[in-house]
Amino acid sequence: MGWMIASVLGLVFLCYFIEKKKNRAIEKKRIKDENLKIHQNGMGQPDEIAEHTDIIIVGAGVVGSALAYTLAKDGRRVHVIERDLNEPDRIVGELLQPGGYLKLIELGLEDCVEDIDAQRVFGYALFKHGKSTKLSYPLGNFHADVSGRSFHHGRFIQRMRSKAATQSNVRLEQGTVTSLLEKKGTVKGVQYRTSNGQALRAYAPLTIVDIPSCFVALVLENCNLPYPNHGHVVLAEPSPILMYPISSTEIRCLVDIPGQKLPSITNGEMNEYLKATVARQIPPELYSAFMAAVEKGNIRTMANRSMPASPYPTPGAVLLGDAFNMRHPLTGGGMTVAFSDVVLLRKLLRPIHNLNDSTSLCKYLESFYTLRKASNRFSIFPFILRQPVASTINTLANALYKVFSASPDPSRKEMRQACFDYLSLGGEFSNGPIALLSGLNPRPLSLVLHFFAVAIFGVGRLLLPFPSPKRLWTGVKLIWGASSIIFPIIKGEGIRQMFFPATIPSSYRAAPDMHI
Repeated sequence: MGWMIASVLGLVFLCYFIEKKKNRAIEKKRIKDENLKIHQNGMGQPDEIAEHTDIIIVGAGVVGSALAYTLAKDGRRVHVIERDLNEPDRIVGELLQPGGYLKLIELGLEDCVEDIDAQRVFGYALFKHGKSTKLSYPLGNFHADVSGRSFHHGRFIQRMRSKAATQSNVRLEQGTVTSLLEKKGTVKGVQYRTSNGQALRAYAPLTIVDIPSCFVALVLENCNLPYPNHGHVVLAEPSPILMYPISSTEIRCLVDIPGQKLPSITNGEMNEYLKATVARQIPPELYSAFMAAVEKGNIRTMANRSMPASPYPTPGAVLLGDAFNMRHPLTGGGMTVAFSDVVLLRKLLRPIHNLNDSTSLCKYLESFYTLRKASNRFSIFPFILRQPVASTINTLANALYKVFSASPDPSRKEMRQACFDYLSLGGEFSNGPIALLSGLNPRPLSLVLHFFAVAIFGVGRLLLPFPSPKRLWTGVKLIWGASSIIFPIIKGEGIRQMFFPATIPSSYRAAPDMHI
């Protein structure tokens, strides 16, 4: 009798759970149909977007705008979603090195620096304790138009966006992306809100995310730089000061303040710090304009971050820009790296006509994370096949910042002075480092050789004319300090990627056969 009751109860519970699961499936389908109906009634048409969009780009900054234009010229249908299409007011992305300008020409975007009062930059000037030296870019083998450019970031971005919008297959839309749409680990598109608050979904085989990144920034007005058309770096205490023109009447001044806690702007601590600590180290020609800018009070801040590229490939998505890789902004190499990435990604995507096989595409684009650190030229060593671009600029920027920053350590002081004196020698002693900084020579071996040449030069200064045990010990610490600066940075960038990219299998991956 008991077993009969148990069987009946078991059957009842089984029927209950089957019915509940069925109702849940029906409800899920109803919600999905309602969502689709809402989209089709004007709040978005994901099916239509999926059919007519090849690539979604999140962000219309430096990378996003350039990539949209160049991919559209290759016939791709591009949908760009930017949080704010008004002219941005930022204190980054204002200095483009000659190597970056060459990439801009390669992308067909060189006219974006026209009609925005951009200033030509022909090199740098270094200042230390009242002394100065001029370092010119080695531009003798290039067209007369090739040089650095400095400008208002917002004006440049608006020109880039306008250029991208001239392509009929670019859809530029203002909206805030709230999430990536994933299915079984593959990114299928994005969910975003339009400027009027509508929640929409957009689908494409490939989604590219470009997300932007403590300097204290001021604008000096109606004054002239000691060396016209040059960036100026003051080796100040406790850390460097960078200045460059952003228009015919304005000079950007970036004061590096070490540490995470800044003097307060609201209670006047920042003004006092700039007047008491920084102003006395500004070149005399700019002192009055600097004090006027401090009094005017339009002081802004920007966090400095360094982040080596650590790729985590995701099917259906590519990460670019500051969300992917950052270096200290002292050398102004960010846009050079960004445009190099755009050129490389365009070349990798060109032979692929169909982007829908996300797994094969993801495996193929793993080569991007190695090749973005290499150009196509060959070095003198057959086993070092390519010359890194991104990693050389990243390493130089982060290493120079540490060398240029003041330190109580006598060996670090000697390294700082040795760097200034080494660059002041002129000839190859200045041409080599400035070619690295400008992006015209991305050889990592040249970077390492010049870096340790500075250290050895510093040791020579210590030991001449008469060495002493104390000076010899300082020289040993100088070499050790130089090694402790550059080797961790190289390790973070990747030793194989910088010096032996040919040993990484992903660098040889051919484009998958996805023509259908």
